[in-house]
Formats: sequence, C-alpha cells, structure tokens
Amino acid sequence: MLQGLLSVLGVYKVYQRWLRSQIDQDRLPKHIGVILDGNRRWASEREMIPWHGHREGVAKVKKFLEWCLNLGINSITLYAFSTENFSRSDEEVDELMKIYTENLNEVINSDVIHENKVRINIIGRTNLLPEELRNLIDEVEKTTEDYNQYYLNIALAYGGRAEIVDAMKKIALKVKDGGLKPDEINEALIEDHLYTAYLPQQDPDIIIRTSGESRLSNFLIWQSAYSELFLVDVYWPEFREIDLDRAIRAYQRRQRRFGK
Repeated sequence: MLQGLLSVLGVYKVYQRWLRSQIDQDRLPKHIGVILDGNRRWASEREMIPWHGHREGVAKVKKFLEWCLNLGINSITLYAFSTENFSRSDEEVDELMKIYTENLNEVINSDVIHENKVRINIIGRTNLLPEELRNLIDEVEKTTEDYNQYYLNIALAYGGRAEIVDAMKKIALKVKDGGLKPDEINEALIEDHLYTAYLPQQDPDIIIRTSGESRLSNFLIWQSAYSELFLVDVYWPEFREIDLDRAIRAYQRRQRRFGK
C-alpha cells in the first residue's frame, strides 16, 4: 500500500512539474479572486461538524497563499464570509468568528507574511463583526500597512452589492457637501470609493470557485466585469496546487477582449 501511495505521489510530482512548465512566467495573472466554497459539504461527507470543514479550509488558505507567493501573484482576494452567512446558526457563526480570530492572531507573527511584505486588508462591513475580531483586524492592517510587495484581501461580512451601496453613500455625501458635482461621477470615481481602492489592480484577472457551483454569489460584482471564471469541481479543502496551475494555464490560453 505504501509503495502504491509513493508511486501515485511520484506521478503527481512529475505531472505538476510538466504543468508548471506550460505556464508563461511573463504573463501571470496579477490578481486572483477565490470563492472558498464547499467547507461545510466536505465536513458533512465525513460526518464532521461544519466548523471542522472551515478549519480545514483555513489550512488550505495558508497553502494557497504560499503557492501564489512562489509564483509571484501580486494580489489575492479570498471570499471567506458573506453578509448572508450571518443567517447561519449562532453556533456556527460563533465558531467561524473564533477561527478567524485565532488565525489572524497567527498572521501577526507569521514569517511568511513579514518576509514577503504582504499587506493584509479585511474588506467588507467589518462593523458587523465582534469587537475582539474588529480590534484584531485593526492591528493586522496597521502592522502590514507599509508592505507593498504582495496583497492579501480577506472578504469578511462582505457583499458585492453592499460594497457598491457603501461607495455610493460616500459619493452622495460629497455631492451633498458641495465638494462634488453629479456630472463628475464616473467609473473611475466609483472605483476610488470601493473597498479595494488601495490595490494596484482592483479587477481580478481570474476568479476561481470551488465545489462545482457556477455563480459569483455576490463576490466582487463591480471588479469582476471582465474576470476569467474557473469552476473547480472539488471542495475548497481538497483544492490542490495543480488546480491553481491549471487555472493559470487556461487563463493564458484565453483571448481576453474586454468587450472589444
């Protein structure tokens, strides 16, 4: 049995090296968004409670970040918890908040984050999160705010429509105060008021969704207008490095016309 496993691993490594050789390092995507779907179903199929799947999902996020850093992907945006997810049971939401708190505590002292100069931002209506988590978010963002080599964005209490509404409110206040005229409102101005305005490239080149579902689920509604979508038929805890490589290879083979 062990020999069979080693044989499979050997084939996997050979295939991974071949797949990586198909990727043009000069045409890598600059920004990848990921809808982290399937944690609960992964746990359910193993007769585990839902948050065991979420913990496995967080472990996979750490690996995914390292894969992207090794490739040189500049920005990553991960859809972890939507505004709609608050409708789940109080017990599950509480456990999720604990998981986010534990892992953000680890981030503050992470060698991977500091050695690679990764700026971390939590995007969404963070005012809806528990106070302890909000305080920790402030600390993480302040600790990494001067980093500009890589960007890790975690969408918590996030909704794409809510993001646009919040941007419109900021713009409306400027109009009300007389600092902005309605005819000065354009796409560039709206983008300057989105949660992602600080990124060198707001729009993801690629959006990956796991678990086989084929919808955006209110993720980066504005920014994803011309993103390339890749649907992967595995749950997020099962996502592999070769799945990322396949998405990048397929992205490089597509002709992006941006409506032209």
